[in-house]
Amino acid sequence: MQQVQRGLRSKLESFVNVNEPIRIDMSVQGRAVYDFSCFGVDAANKLSDDRYMIFYNQTASPYREITLSLQQGRAVFDVNLSALPGSIDKLVFTASIDGAGVMSEMTASTVYISQRGQNAVCFQMPGQLFAGEKAIIVLEIYRKGVWRVNFVGQGFNGGLSELLKHYGGEEAAAPAPAPAPAYAPAPAVAPGYGAPPAPTPAYAPASYAAAPPAPPQDFEQAASKVKVSLEKKLAKAPGLVSLAKHVAVSLKKNNLENVVAKVGLVLDASGSMNKSYRDGTVQEIVNRILPLAVQFDDDGELDAWIFADNPLRMNSVNLNNYTTAIPPFNAPERNRGFFDIFSFSSSDPRSMTIKELQDKNIIGYCNDEVKVMRQVIDEYRGSSLPAYVVFISDGSVHDTAGITEMMIEASRLPIFWQFVGVRGSNYGILEHLDDMEGRFIDNANFFALDDFKSVDKTELYNRLLNEFPSWLREARAKGIIK
Repeated sequence: MQQVQRGLRSKLESFVNVNEPIRIDMSVQGRAVYDFSCFGVDAANKLSDDRYMIFYNQTASPYREITLSLQQGRAVFDVNLSALPGSIDKLVFTASIDGAGVMSEMTASTVYISQRGQNAVCFQMPGQLFAGEKAIIVLEIYRKGVWRVNFVGQGFNGGLSELLKHYGGEEAAAPAPAPAPAYAPAPAVAPGYGAPPAPTPAYAPASYAAAPPAPPQDFEQAASKVKVSLEKKLAKAPGLVSLAKHVAVSLKKNNLENVVAKVGLVLDASGSMNKSYRDGTVQEIVNRILPLAVQFDDDGELDAWIFADNPLRMNSVNLNNYTTAIPPFNAPERNRGFFDIFSFSSSDPRSMTIKELQDKNIIGYCNDEVKVMRQVIDEYRGSSLPAYVVFISDGSVHDTAGITEMMIEASRLPIFWQFVGVRGSNYGILEHLDDMEGRFIDNANFFALDDFKSVDKTELYNRLLNEFPSWLREARAKGIIK
């Protein structure tokens, strides 16, 4: 377990697996009555959806991505970050005083971040750090390329009501107070994930007695209309119809059902990617990205590029040609039909195999991301629609200066870049997009997969679309898109 100091900012993945549930265990000892809250706020740092204010009177978010258990002086938040909608950019965990007292009178305050029963981080805030404040912003977990954590530990004037106003909320009128039962003695700070035991009504204060949460809604049921519509569109390609429900769930979760956008796919075709072309991984990538184009784009087509030393703009991918539009590694490994464009001898590079394109030095064997990024930027520079670009790479990314220059230029254009690492390493600057300075807005995200074909489909779409909604909002606010 790692002890951290106030003010530390770090990638959350340095401590826990961000794709699995985590626990935030907060305890305060002192003479006052302490309230604990989690504010789920948007890119503008506002509580735009009050269903994501988690406190004593609302102990779960709509789909139980965040749940709260309370005891006197202690709160346990169980959080599933991967299930949060794209509209939630930050979780702010707070402690405040209900009634008399100030934070400087705390005798002890400890926060644990834990996972799978093991404490990963301990953060302590003694009372002498504070003065007359009645609230503390304890820590923040926020999206910036990847999930990050900020151990804030800063006092805040006012209590829960002022915190709520700070994040754009409005306090409802309080009901008449009920007499509170006697408290059991405050539990000791837990050394492990599951101790002390979860609270029960026998020692829960009246102010914590929230109404039973509504049954969790089924994302698939909520997304049924989108699913049916997408299934109809995909009817021309029976092999893709099964993806509709997974796409629909993620679209609904991220409030993207009505978005209209161009969709582009950029595929690494350097020599180290040959295995992925041979074993069908690249074709599976095309299969899973095309439904997004069908959903977002009125023409239902996916703009496509391949690149190695040089880029090559391919024919657009659609429901009629999606199994043939991207070159195979070599022709003998392909089942070809009469209408297969690779069946005919042609000098058109788009009709050649990857091996031919490499051997004839049309694209070469190494990787130069900057050249293909230039083509993508020029393609969408004057677009009246936002462009969502999925960029596939297996690593060995080395031109840090060139990629940085491209990303800074593109940050003022209607282009969002979703970089995906596949079976690779040394992703270089792509792994540090959240720290890239000089951009007008944050315009990119990155994650890596060991096996693209085996990842859960809904999880894949959630990760692909995770940051697109926040980019859309900021791009509109800054006048980049309408």
